[in-house]
Amino acid sequence: MDRRKVLSGAGLLATAGVTGAALVGLSQTRSKPGANNAGNASDTLASPAIVTGKRTLKLVTTWPKNFPGLGMTPERIAERVTQMTDGTLTVKVLAAGEFVGAFEAFDAVSTGAADMYHGAEYYWQGKSKAFNFFTTVPFGMTTLEHQAWVNFGGGQALWDELSGQFNIRAFMSGNTGNQMGGWFNKEINTLEDFKGLKMRMPGLGGEVLRRMGASAIALPGGEIYSSLQSGAIDATEWVGPWNDLAFGFYEITKYYYYPGFHEPGAQLAFGINLDVWNSLTQQQQVIVQQACAAENNWSASEFKYQDTKALKTLIEDHGVQMRTFSDEILMEMERQSSLVVKETGEGDELSRRIYESYIAARRSGMEIAAYNYEPYLRARRLRNNF
Repeated sequence: MDRRKVLSGAGLLATAGVTGAALVGLSQTRSKPGANNAGNASDTLASPAIVTGKRTLKLVTTWPKNFPGLGMTPERIAERVTQMTDGTLTVKVLAAGEFVGAFEAFDAVSTGAADMYHGAEYYWQGKSKAFNFFTTVPFGMTTLEHQAWVNFGGGQALWDELSGQFNIRAFMSGNTGNQMGGWFNKEINTLEDFKGLKMRMPGLGGEVLRRMGASAIALPGGEIYSSLQSGAIDATEWVGPWNDLAFGFYEITKYYYYPGFHEPGAQLAFGINLDVWNSLTQQQQVIVQQACAAENNWSASEFKYQDTKALKTLIEDHGVQMRTFSDEILMEMERQSSLVVKETGEGDELSRRIYESYIAARRSGMEIAAYNYEPYLRARRLRNNF
């Protein structure tokens, strides 16, 4: 895909549609509300302030218009909601910069200037560092581990409590899976190579880089290519092969590093103004929630499929050179990450509870992986079996 077409908004609208029948197959099934899944939408569906009649709701995003994967996720959510409510709710999607800037989406929804947002919760760490836990943290949980925590381990209730402080209700609505380590204009062989490095990396991963001597810079997606091209940054991470290919980073630098220590499974989020949420009918609330759940599953599988194809294209067609971080570098990244994540949970009482819940869920995920997933991968590699 031509990066310039992506940025100009051409193409891809045809991929936005998912029918109501597909929603049934993609939606997550939730158990009855209880201690392990408190905070689901069904807990607070009814509201005395129901608004009836047809409405148009404004959904702002942190993504470039029509961008593959990330940009199409809110489009599909909007189409599902509009179709499943038979037009009683029409959701209008406004990409980053069309109504507010990418990093202004949260405030727009919190204040009621917009009704909904789609983005990554760690963009709001200026409001509370605890928001990082609802996207991802360095050396944190994988996609399925994270979703298990939110759906069944009490994560949604904690998320509701945190977002509620800002008049927002949020749901999982997409996941990019394991991300890559980033693009560099030089090889990274030792810890010294991070000293003075200017790299685009948001969230807690950026703080880890700072402690390793680099300068971490938070940039919205639409500004990364020009910053890399001008030399304002020396390196960048974005998502993974599919989205990185679309932005054309290979045109500037050829060193592509893995693994993405900072985002082992980046969870995307849909947020809705709490007053707007409470004004919806019970049926509309269920539809909004299930539209997000459907997209959460669809997005994760789409990224897995498209990343595989794009990585082959980057290597074979564009001469990208794959590199892995050394053991020395990974060990230092993990050491600094443990400190940064722990400090994030020390901000206030709610942050502490979120941190403790997250770490307990991660530990459980690691324990079960040691018995099934990791041995399975090892066995599959022994004979390089299909």
